[in-house]
Amino acid sequence: MKFKLLIVSALFFPRSAVAAQTGASNVQQSDPFLWLEPTNSPKALQWVKAQNQKTLSVLTQDPRYKIIREKILKILEAPDKLAYPGLRGKWVYNFWQDRRHVRGVWRRALISDYSTPHPHWQNLLDIDELAKREKKNWVWQGAECLPSSQKRARTTQGTAFRPRLPSSYHRCLLNLSDGGTDAKFVREFDIPSRSFVKDGFNLPSAKSEVAWFNQDAILVATDFGPGTLTSSGYPRIVKLWKRHTPLSQAQTLFKGKKTDMEAYGFVNFRPSGSIPVIVRTPAFFRSINYWISPRQKLKRIPIPEDADLKGFFKGLALAVLRSDWKTPSGKFLRGDLISWPLADIEKAHPARFVSLVYRPKLHETIEDALAAKSVLYLSILKNVRGQILEGRLKNSRWSLSEIKLPQNGATDIVTGESLSNTIFASYQDFLTPTTLYLKDRAGLKAVKKLPARFDARNLVSEQIWTQSKDGTPIPYFVIHQKQIKFDGKNPTLLYGYGGFEISMTPFYSGIVGKIWLRKGGVYALADIRGGGEFGPAWHEAALKTHRQKAYDDFLAVAKDLIRRKITSPRHLGIMGGSNGGLLVGAAFTEKPGLFNAVVCQVPLLDMLRYTHIGAGASWIAEYGDPKDPKIAAAISRYSPYQNVKPGVHYPRVFFLSSKDDDRVAPAHARKMAAKMEAFGDPVFYYETSDGGHSQAANLKKAAKEDALEYTYLFERLFPNK
Repeated sequence: MKFKLLIVSALFFPRSAVAAQTGASNVQQSDPFLWLEPTNSPKALQWVKAQNQKTLSVLTQDPRYKIIREKILKILEAPDKLAYPGLRGKWVYNFWQDRRHVRGVWRRALISDYSTPHPHWQNLLDIDELAKREKKNWVWQGAECLPSSQKRARTTQGTAFRPRLPSSYHRCLLNLSDGGTDAKFVREFDIPSRSFVKDGFNLPSAKSEVAWFNQDAILVATDFGPGTLTSSGYPRIVKLWKRHTPLSQAQTLFKGKKTDMEAYGFVNFRPSGSIPVIVRTPAFFRSINYWISPRQKLKRIPIPEDADLKGFFKGLALAVLRSDWKTPSGKFLRGDLISWPLADIEKAHPARFVSLVYRPKLHETIEDALAAKSVLYLSILKNVRGQILEGRLKNSRWSLSEIKLPQNGATDIVTGESLSNTIFASYQDFLTPTTLYLKDRAGLKAVKKLPARFDARNLVSEQIWTQSKDGTPIPYFVIHQKQIKFDGKNPTLLYGYGGFEISMTPFYSGIVGKIWLRKGGVYALADIRGGGEFGPAWHEAALKTHRQKAYDDFLAVAKDLIRRKITSPRHLGIMGGSNGGLLVGAAFTEKPGLFNAVVCQVPLLDMLRYTHIGAGASWIAEYGDPKDPKIAAAISRYSPYQNVKPGVHYPRVFFLSSKDDDRVAPAHARKMAAKMEAFGDPVFYYETSDGGHSQAANLKKAAKEDALEYTYLFERLFPNK
């Protein structure tokens, strides 16, 4: 049997130049685990059922499992957890889950009331009750509500178009998915009557994007039938759909290409009026933006395709550059936040009067920008620590000042809107519970604080720097007990992501603190290339053929933890989800002796076929296209599915996935687990039946999955605890 497996591996696990020449097509022809790719095939589901039973029979029988699950569920269902706000006019909207509302309830309270210790909430929609009544596994996916704006935004020529709009935020488009998939149903909801609108705007399940145009029309990008989706499975056509007309009669405003990632529309409602925009996304981090004129004509917004349009402010458009840009106004650098007049768009002029709003310094990056009524709020990362700036424009000059929030942690703009200057911001770090701040005309004040979920007095958090394989300095955070012994015996969990310009910043987790840190575990968070911690250059350093740099960075952090005798391979575990699942997959296949535990959540793993699985084709800008021989050669050197080998001792990996994940399909995890078992390597595999890419569809299932993961980590890294 072992001999046969070795022959098979030579056929369908090609490496380096072989993979570059044969490509994904030959891999497909010789892959004996392709039968696990169809998500709902009876044979595949039978395999999943057997794997789930095997995993649960081991982990749930551990006496620690039940204790851990109860502690996690208590944290998740705690009545005193923060109710995160969503600002809409004078109201704070919130989606809330607890023991009684496992699926959740959508509700609202007045801003003035929300700031009190015990707000009076108005329940708008009970998802548990709706699911029971309609016999659906409803999962909340958010709402798009119509504000009160009285006209289209004026440009130099002005416009007579003044759509009639209702009172502020009375109508919303709700997104509900059946089981947690990215595909969702869209249903119009009336706030005053707290009911769905009969004969309102409704869409069947699809990966739709909708936006209010006015009270009687919406911009809609959805599955309009055969040929209307991109190769990634997202909409490529945007239409204007008027009330009381069938979707089939909606006016087509834009058609993208099948090879695009997606196309969609949005409307920025400003005090001066509404600014409708259509976005064509040829690939991740590239977009071509069009302003919709009053006569529904499209006029391209003149910025580079890789610039990130951030909105509009006082007659200006705002964008963050991902590459240097030379304009008639001068040269601007990648990472810069720039502005230019909307008049340039209407007149179809190139950007003649570009101004610099903010230029990040060394080890800085702009994480977010919110154009409020008359204030621009910027969220900045400085050496992976947060800061919020307040910008004002006077006489064509920008002035920025810092909002005084605590230092050395993560600060975020939680919510705000373009029709007022009010925002909610937050601060948290690894040992400090999250505090919510209200910033309005009265100033800045703390209004909510999460109660401590664990005793942090004996814990310490620090940032450490190490060097990657090519000499690049890489930072990471490590949290541990103050009296730690540097003897290499400390159970340590290292988390990472390293992709899509997403930053890993300090965060407060009651689960990590109570379940892991208080038991003597060490937690580490790596800020590796591919992320957004230090701006576009940090992300671009690990793109496509340079992907290995992200894995080198992660391995460098792991080795540094061992070098400092914080831990050792026997006591070191790693965890990552989605792109982070690929990260830990690449790490353990490259350096199997470095880890004793691997939690691999909803991962990408078969990178020579990823463009044919789920929404994989949409990530070509990040990983490259395996059809390109150079890309295939680079991928074949790190792709976990191609690089796992027989006869190698791997740690017992725990793979987690979801049947309803229509973004990163469970095929990756299924095939990897099956292949490793065929090679004689025991694994744990658990696939939930719903929940989508976030895995769990409700709090009880989330507690179960978290408990399975931590039980596994305790068994692997310190079995005597």
